[in-house]
Amino acid sequence: MSNPWQPYAGHILDAIDKIRRIQMRGDLTKDDILYDAVLRNLQTLSEATQLLPVEKKQAYPSIPWREISGFRNILVHNYLGDIDPQTIVAVIEKHLTPLEACVREMLLSE
Repeated sequence: MSNPWQPYAGHILDAIDKIRRIQMRGDLTKDDILYDAVLRNLQTLSEATQLLPVEKKQAYPSIPWREISGFRNILVHNYLGDIDPQTIVAVIEKHLTPLEACVREMLLSE
């Protein structure tokens, strides 16, 4: 019997919700506390995607699963030096909504 994956999907949705609430508090490119909070939630989100079943992720090839997973390593280990806040904003704007829709669909199809 495999471990349930739904709690990890919930972590992803919670992290997305927190990122959106953080963004409502101000400009994360100008406030290092907001920026750090967003980075932490992106790390949580990235880690949780690694724990979703492969067959579920394969059903959504438009989501860059491998890149999301790799992004966690960049965030945690800071391989590329200081991460640029504008890049983080671009990642959020481009990928959060499609990822959220995908995870919600996964949960509904269960």
